[in-house]
Amino acid sequence: MLDIVQLRKDLDAVVARLNTRKTPQPYLDVEAYRGLENERKALQTRTEELQAQRNSVSKQIGMLKGKGQHAEADAAMAQVGAIKSELEAGAARLEVIQAELQAMLMAVPNLPHESVPVGSDESANVEVRRWGSPRAFDFPVRDHVDLGAPLGLDFETGALLSGSRFSFLRGPVARLHRALAQFMLDLQSQEHGYTECYTPYIVNREVLEGTGQLPKFKEDMFWVTRGRGADDEAAAEQYLISTSEISLTNTVRERVLAESDLPIKLTAHSPCFRSEAGSAGRDTRGMIRQHQFDKVEMVQITHPDHSYDALEQMVGHAEAVLQKLELPYRVIALCTGDMGFGAAKTYDLEVWVPAQNTYREISSCSNCESFQARRMQARFKNAQGKNELVHTLNGSGLAVGRALVAVLENHQNADGSINVPTALRPYLGGLHTLKAA
Repeated sequence: MLDIVQLRKDLDAVVARLNTRKTPQPYLDVEAYRGLENERKALQTRTEELQAQRNSVSKQIGMLKGKGQHAEADAAMAQVGAIKSELEAGAARLEVIQAELQAMLMAVPNLPHESVPVGSDESANVEVRRWGSPRAFDFPVRDHVDLGAPLGLDFETGALLSGSRFSFLRGPVARLHRALAQFMLDLQSQEHGYTECYTPYIVNREVLEGTGQLPKFKEDMFWVTRGRGADDEAAAEQYLISTSEISLTNTVRERVLAESDLPIKLTAHSPCFRSEAGSAGRDTRGMIRQHQFDKVEMVQITHPDHSYDALEQMVGHAEAVLQKLELPYRVIALCTGDMGFGAAKTYDLEVWVPAQNTYREISSCSNCESFQARRMQARFKNAQGKNELVHTLNGSGLAVGRALVAVLENHQNADGSINVPTALRPYLGGLHTLKAA
């Protein structure tokens, strides 16, 4: 959530930065915001005036009674009563205004960092660097669907069980999927200093509000009703996580950390559930865009002064996975119009997918600055002894299904077998080649 103080100080500058993001705009109804802000300020000014009047008149009551001026004292008491009623009405209205301002700001995205390229869509993204060269094949390249089928990649059974955009893995390909997740977890926890976690896959509404998925992106989520029935007052909505960033980041919600606790580095392997609302017709073949997929997530909770160094570090941690898997990739700095809701700056890692003859996203690393922390009230006690909001960062380290796609396609052989990258062999019992069972 944006800093209300920053809005009050320089609304025009905030709106200008917001408007560098993608359409539809505006993100903030400026006239409605100004109307509420003006009413809030008028109410607060009137409240201060009334409090001063009440204090002054209250002092007079005792004096008037002492002088035997009971009629005047009664009039003063009636005045205090009227002031009290007006104060109560003002306080009630102020509470409504604050709630309306809060709801308004909950739907407004983060401000792009000044270093983010300005542009309306992905065409304005900037390539930062590349690693590795796409392999030249001397045989017809097959995609992961054709390569995976003999290895146990089964979309028909997935559709039979759950509908479109679900997959069922068995045998060698299931083992490869598990090996990839274990390899990623070990790399992030043992070499990069993240604490491995296991988190709930279903979370409460306020948890998603904390990281910014709600209220704006409810249709992108899967949710369940907990209670006796959907119409029961005792029933409550809970949500399947779309990434373990949600549960990992919220471990610091409503906490005041010691400065010495920072940075906190967490990682987890979890399934991720996404409705893919608005993506009809996109990536319908294979595992690129699924309703359920696995991901190893990285989260850092940092001191505000160090968050951009942490972002570069986190990108390197994601790159290390791709390098050890011997997969060509590129790093992209997203422009203002292509960034996610909560991000102030984002890098995407895109892996080479031979069958598509292009790079596809496999990791996204973002600095959210204090945007999520303000929603969660996640703070630390700084050197001056004051509570200050932490900065939160998240990144994929990596998307397991897309890594499986990349390994199958980049390391394929003419006979349909798959060369196992050296770093992955210990997780597959020393296998050098993956073949159909």
